[in-house]
Amino acid sequence: MTATRSAPDRLLSVLAAFDHAHPALSLTDISRRAGLTLTTAHRLVAALTEWGALERDESGAYHVGLRLWEVAALAPRGLALRQAALPYLEDLYEATHENVQLAVRDGSEVVYTEWLSGHSAVGVRIRVGARWPLHVTGVGLVLLAHGGAELQEAYCAAPLASCTDHTITDPARLRRVLAEVRRTGVAVSERQVTDDALSVAAPVRGPGGAVVAAVSVVVPYADAQVPVLVPAVRLAARGISRALGWQPD
Repeated sequence: MTATRSAPDRLLSVLAAFDHAHPALSLTDISRRAGLTLTTAHRLVAALTEWGALERDESGAYHVGLRLWEVAALAPRGLALRQAALPYLEDLYEATHENVQLAVRDGSEVVYTEWLSGHSAVGVRIRVGARWPLHVTGVGLVLLAHGGAELQEAYCAAPLASCTDHTITDPARLRRVLAEVRRTGVAVSERQVTDDALSVAAPVRGPGGAVVAAVSVVVPYADAQVPVLVPAVRLAARGISRALGWQPD
């Protein structure tokens, strides 16, 4: 199996062995999850550890290293976006004291780049770097709605994963929801990820006006006051957009 794969592919498979569910791995774990022989895994892990992409703790387990974090921080949709957005995310948190999040799209998934935890307890817990299907979250609906017709048609043609009984799984309904998001400028996702959460999201635009990210607030469904949350989320999204260089017409 190892012999048929290129050297870069084998190296990347070692890094891909780590995720939120597996932040610490033994050499044997890395070998198994990467689909590599133990000898090959040992050689690649040693090289990555020497460079700083991986670190080994006292128990012998490997973790993602700080050097890799330093490189990842250079991504314009990562640290740069977060730095521009953080003051407005903090303002949104102070206005609501609820869970605030910032996210970008990566293919058919939403990736969270920032999360401020609120006072209320909702079932969904998001980490920075976590991924969800676009159609199940408020931020994902915003990014899908503004992702273009080709993306939307391909997405609606694929199976729609379900997290709860309230998750949108009908393509026709999803198309109607996306049209409403574009019309109103906000997305409201009710109990799609967990039965107790509701999110309100709005688009963040870059200098040219294209939607580059989405911001949202996540609250308990039972106490949600959507008419109050919508202007607060819109204001935060508009502030981040201006900080990124967007100028409204």
